[in-house]
Amino acid sequence: MKEFVKTLEILGEKIELGESRTIDFNIAKLYTSTSIEIPIIIERSIHPGPTVLITAAIHGDEINGVEIVRQLISRKINKPKRGTIISIPILNVFGFLNTDRAFPDGRDLNRSFPGNRRGSLASRVAYFFTNEILPHADYCVDFHTGGASRFNAPQVRINPGDENLLKLAKIFNVPFSVYSKNLKKTYRSTCGKKGIPIILFEGGKSLESNTQIVNYGVRGTKRFLYYLNMLDSKFNVTNPSRDTVVIEKSRWIRAQKSGLFHLKIKCNELVKKGATLATITDPYGKMKFNVIAPNKGYVINVNQAPIVHQGDAIFHMSTKDDQAQGEEMENIDE
Repeated sequence: MKEFVKTLEILGEKIELGESRTIDFNIAKLYTSTSIEIPIIIERSIHPGPTVLITAAIHGDEINGVEIVRQLISRKINKPKRGTIISIPILNVFGFLNTDRAFPDGRDLNRSFPGNRRGSLASRVAYFFTNEILPHADYCVDFHTGGASRFNAPQVRINPGDENLLKLAKIFNVPFSVYSKNLKKTYRSTCGKKGIPIILFEGGKSLESNTQIVNYGVRGTKRFLYYLNMLDSKFNVTNPSRDTVVIEKSRWIRAQKSGLFHLKIKCNELVKKGATLATITDPYGKMKFNVIAPNKGYVINVNQAPIVHQGDAIFHMSTKDDQAQGEEMENIDE
């Protein structure tokens, strides 16, 4: 943990112990000269302790994370028993306004870290976030969903070999903890380089608010804050009936045909090798292609699109198959 500071200074504002403050992070304006502000909600206990930074909507169309952080704030879970909690419900306000994953210039904020103060708009936001806000954090919690029509089972992403992150993932305790290498220029890789542990939660899909996914995120955060001795005693902490399943290897299954897509299984499901995961048909009743499970494993992502093209990612599955290494390296959601 970083050295405790009595007065926290963020973006030129000073926040004392026991204070509650909202600071506006303002980088750029719309082309109408309207200011765009990113509210940063800061809650400090009178008692010293760690600083936890909670973020959502790095991608502007990932609504589940926004709702998770909103509930943490509205239910006052973000008021710590000790230490400091910094909450940013919408980091990519530009994308959120347009219900779009990216910034107006088409850049992905989560491929722009640690940023450049003279770079693209996304790069500038990443730069000021990395240099003005992130250095205060002892721990980070970041909420994501699957991209486009891909629905992610509730999971925490872990860089392989990081035993501390695995421990924290088990404390957060959602259904799956998935080994996934840090991608270059992501928020997660920047935290890794700075030695800041980050819980990266994935659940649900974009442009959807899913109550079950939100509950997983809220309860996991409560367990994490309880572990840090930051959760107020008035909140109950519940543990799931089973521990998180650690997935060390996984693979993407891609569509071998184009056509109408018919799901036959549910996300989270443990399937047997040879099970039919879906069928792909043409619109004319002449072609029917069965998508078969190549191995026994958990399905941790399903594509819920009604139509797919050849080569589309349609399932993400756990595997013991070493030949799947090539697909393991690819993370198309984060």
